[in-house]
Amino acid sequence: MQHNFIDEQTFKNKTFTENEFEKGDYELCTFINCVFLNANLSHTRFIECEFHDCNLSSANIFDTSFQDVYFKGCKLLGLDFEKCSDFAFTIKVEQCQLNHASFYKMNLKKTLFKDSKLEGVDFTECNLSNAVFDECNLINVTFFNTNLENTNFKTSENFKIDPENNRLKGAKFSLKTIEGLLSKYQIKIE
Repeated sequence: MQHNFIDEQTFKNKTFTENEFEKGDYELCTFINCVFLNANLSHTRFIECEFHDCNLSSANIFDTSFQDVYFKGCKLLGLDFEKCSDFAFTIKVEQCQLNHASFYKMNLKKTLFKDSKLEGVDFTECNLSNAVFDECNLINVTFFNTNLENTNFKTSENFKIDPENNRLKGAKFSLKTIEGLLSKYQIKIE
């Protein structure tokens, strides 16, 4: 099977659910307003690529490689990121919807999540040390046995983190969100 190499190309307004997505290595490519809904992206490598206003919801990302990939304004609903290749996995997420995505046991050290909705995301057993959750909605997010050392939550909301089941040394929180750390104790903060 031939392995394709696609570099420095821009894809605009493409729908890859109807057309077969060409597997291969995409380097320095930009995808703008593209639809990958339920698309098969397995065994594809995205290296230093950008996705703007794309819908990748429920795409098959088995053994997909995301290396230094930037998502802005994208729908990434229900993606099983833990099925991706973990080799050099690095993403930045801005103004995206990641509802019900799963990052189980992934290394997300220093990852930036900015102005995004992460409802119901699973970060169980992840390394999120030095990550930044900037103005994110973290309602029903699962943090369990998660390394959150030096992680910044100061501007995010609606999270619940059990300090007894997660590593929090050096993590940053604002006074207005401290309730998310204490909710399991059923105490009143006034």
